[in-house]
Amino acid sequence: MVTWRAAALLAVSGLSLPLWPVPWVGLAVLIGLVGVLCAIDFGMAAPLSAVVAERDGDRRVRLGETATVRLRLRNASPRPLRAEVRDAWVPSAGATPYDHRVLVEPGETAVLVTTLTPTRRGDRGAVRLSLRAYGPLRLAFRQRSGRTATRLTPPWTLRVLPRFASRRFLPEKMARLRVLDGAVVTRGRGQGTEFDTLREYVIGDDVRSIDWRASARRADVLVRTWRPERDRRVVCVLDTGRTSAVRIGDEPRLDAAIDAALLLATLAARAGDRVDLLAVDTTVRAAVSSSGKQHMLTRMVDALAPIEPALVETDFELVVGEVLRRERKRALVVLFTALEPGALGEGLLPVLPRLAARHKVLVAAVHDPVLGALTSVRPQRAEQVYAAAAGWRALAERERIRAALAQGGVGVVDAPVSEFASRVADTYLHLKATGRL
Repeated sequence: MVTWRAAALLAVSGLSLPLWPVPWVGLAVLIGLVGVLCAIDFGMAAPLSAVVAERDGDRRVRLGETATVRLRLRNASPRPLRAEVRDAWVPSAGATPYDHRVLVEPGETAVLVTTLTPTRRGDRGAVRLSLRAYGPLRLAFRQRSGRTATRLTPPWTLRVLPRFASRRFLPEKMARLRVLDGAVVTRGRGQGTEFDTLREYVIGDDVRSIDWRASARRADVLVRTWRPERDRRVVCVLDTGRTSAVRIGDEPRLDAAIDAALLLATLAARAGDRVDLLAVDTTVRAAVSSSGKQHMLTRMVDALAPIEPALVETDFELVVGEVLRRERKRALVVLFTALEPGALGEGLLPVLPRLAARHKVLVAAVHDPVLGALTSVRPQRAEQVYAAAAGWRALAERERIRAALAQGGVGVVDAPVSEFASRVADTYLHLKATGRL
């Protein structure tokens, strides 16, 4: 193939046509000469079959952070490789730069660095590596593109992990947890259900905590102290159905739920509790179980990274059945979903008594700021009146769902996205401090 330089060379040489006795003969000669030069230049271009491409670099990165992937081009031909390289990735990978120009001497290797700043979770892969090798005059080139380029592209997949912005709350929550566990000087007052130690009675202690047998042996009044429960079960259930695709601010509701679930799982794991994870719509999309050890969090993040909302109605019968099948002992089940009457009223409420009879259930939902905006503005025009009425009706339906859940013994966390993860963690700590897990 020829470049624009061949046409430019022919145009410049065409200025000499008036000097030729027969211009048409001169044009034919010039075209032939340019063609010969292009053929020679094409022959001197490095053959692409002798170019070996390999990749190395980052395999995982958190959303919002930057990864680096290196492309190594080794020139195994006896000719210098003057190439233009286009390393194409999926658009959401945020790859820069797109084009590279390299000169690789025979037997040497060029390293091309691509910086990736992904804009979405999941697996972001390299799509196609296009190579164009020029001759020394840059009049012609060899190119590897299309299906051949796709087949010979070195594969690479970057897994983009959830952002986990709520980890900024972790020091505060861990401090509260240490207070509950008695790991700091200030000891929490909350009652647990696991026996800790015996100590002497002081004025103000609950007389119901007096251990009369131990007091009789010591000839002194001793009281029992308790600590919050350990090795309890916490089950995070993510609703990945159609309601999780609704955008809250600049991210889907599912991303906010993942962020809150990661904070809760981290806190529960460090408290010594066993944490399980389920992501369900009409099928189980992800399932992670562990004994509460720290390495479980890595598995949880890795399992949640590629999950995207599915435009289907969540099967809450399947959700309840999976939780009851997997969790035989009493556990705290945190269901991350939406307080939507259509989804919960017809799907969850009929099967909720089966789940609440065995486990402590908490429904966590992100509050949609659009409803607050619709109901806080005083309407001036007819369309604003209808919009405000729709907002008030949606809020009333949410309150009706909340009341129905509370009547069934289910706790509800309904908070804006900026406070959502923190409120879920606070509810867990409150339940743990009061011995209600």
